[in-house]
Amino acid sequence: MTIVERPPRFARWLTEPMQRNRAIYAKVALAATVINLFGIVTSLFTMTVYDRVLPNNATSSLIALTIGLAIVVIFDFVLRNLRAYFADIAGARIDEEIGDTVFRRLLAIRMDVRSGSTGSLAAMMRELESLRDFFASMTLTALVDLPFILVTLAVIAIIGGPLVFVPLLMVPLVIIVSLLAQPALDRLSARAMQQAQLKQAVLVEAIGGLETVKANNAAPLLNARWQAAMEKHSQISLNQRLVSTFAVNIAVIANTISYAGVVVAGVGMIASQNLTMGGLIACSILAGRAVAPLGQIAQLMTRLTQARTAYAQINGLLEHPPEGPAQTAIVPRVTGQIELRKVSFRYPGQAEAALSDVSLRIRPGEKVAILGRMGSGKSTIARMIMGLYAPADGLVLIDGTDMKQIDPAAYRARIGVALQESVLLSGSIRDNIVLGRETIDDAEMLRAAQVSGAHDFIGVMANGYDLVLADRGESLSGGQRQAIAMARALTGSPPLLVFDEPTSAMDVQTEARLIKRLAVELADRTLLLITHRPPMLRLVDRVIIMDGGRIVADGPRDEVLNKAGAVAGASGTVQPVRAV
Repeated sequence: MTIVERPPRFARWLTEPMQRNRAIYAKVALAATVINLFGIVTSLFTMTVYDRVLPNNATSSLIALTIGLAIVVIFDFVLRNLRAYFADIAGARIDEEIGDTVFRRLLAIRMDVRSGSTGSLAAMMRELESLRDFFASMTLTALVDLPFILVTLAVIAIIGGPLVFVPLLMVPLVIIVSLLAQPALDRLSARAMQQAQLKQAVLVEAIGGLETVKANNAAPLLNARWQAAMEKHSQISLNQRLVSTFAVNIAVIANTISYAGVVVAGVGMIASQNLTMGGLIACSILAGRAVAPLGQIAQLMTRLTQARTAYAQINGLLEHPPEGPAQTAIVPRVTGQIELRKVSFRYPGQAEAALSDVSLRIRPGEKVAILGRMGSGKSTIARMIMGLYAPADGLVLIDGTDMKQIDPAAYRARIGVALQESVLLSGSIRDNIVLGRETIDDAEMLRAAQVSGAHDFIGVMANGYDLVLADRGESLSGGQRQAIAMARALTGSPPLLVFDEPTSAMDVQTEARLIKRLAVELADRTLLLITHRPPMLRLVDRVIIMDGGRIVADGPRDEVLNKAGAVAGASGTVQPVRAV
């Protein structure tokens, strides 16, 4: 009989950081325990003063009791600060560990399972704050306070006897109301998070494409989307606050009833000489302390709901399989040998196949251009070779090794990539070229920048390579961004280079100078070039023509172009004829 292991209630990425910080949480729990005991001592001090000191005018006893209480107050103050400090320390450590884990997994997510817009993913990452607030706040303190309700009720029973039934009746009332509010809070929290992600998506889209939005007068469209998202999110948040406030107010009313009920019932017990004045005052104080932690239950339930919703969202992201093999990954040597064997691929959610039964082989040092109409599958082949997508059928082999067995990060560190969308990161130009690679020194950076032509304009800029870019380098022209991206691809002299429309934003003269330098730079390296610019074809000796996700021509450059009847139009595009 096979024993099926039940999955853990919480994922390891959450429980392991908590376990590593359990010593700190133990200190928080100990401090909270002592603070609760000090609260009981304060009520006993009041009872002793009323029952022993006042009737006997025992001034010396009052002084001694006051000194003792002062010591308790000082220790209480110190312990409260230590409790908050330790709780924040544990929360910060957990936040760092979980944040690092989630961000690494986000960067390693497979492109074919990625869902949601950029703004939605950014909003999901923000939900880490909900988890941090749950663990860094006084949540643990509230949990420690709850068992002391029984201790406090026991002390009330010892001092006031039947008076304990007054606060005892309030306890189930608050708990029942809080539990009844929980399903509504769960639903509202999930909807609030969904609307917050929509809001974030609109915001990121508007800020990231502000120039396009202004140029195309798309502001009314985005403003309408933002207004709709704001209204829905505000309404849901209002309902969420109303439910939470109702539960909290029930706890406040229960606290008042408990205090007043003890006072009213205590007067009758004093009249029958079953309770002293000091005992009544002590019981009234303790009755408030007994119900007060219940007031935190509603707030705790709200935080718990938000944390649980955030956990579900983040865990859903982390459950997606990361890039690379599940077992030990192979670190390839990368000589530039590439092979696709009967590769087929369809983008998620698309009806048409991007590639259908594609087979090709590229030898080390070979220069190959892939041409074709828009949507013919050119860039998809590049993405396959970069390891961004895995084929649905067939194999992608790098130096004879299946791409699925290769460590993607180690492999990409050994290739150079320059794409049409030259996205630059925040930071200096130097940061964007070097990308934190310790093996790249200034001499190599300058060499690559000179080859790409980036040095021509960086050298005359104020601050030069230390110029800090913002908004993905939008202050630079498209051609300048492409030159920096080209320099980034060439640093370290990788044996395999993948260029996808790398000069689409460059002028003719700049492109001609770049081609001349690349002809020398790429002499012994493998090049996969996707372009619509005829001059770039001088860099290659082999041309592959794609159409409808299939290879329709493959061979020596001039022979294939002549045979296919490729025509350079007025726009400079290469459009192969269907018949080969």
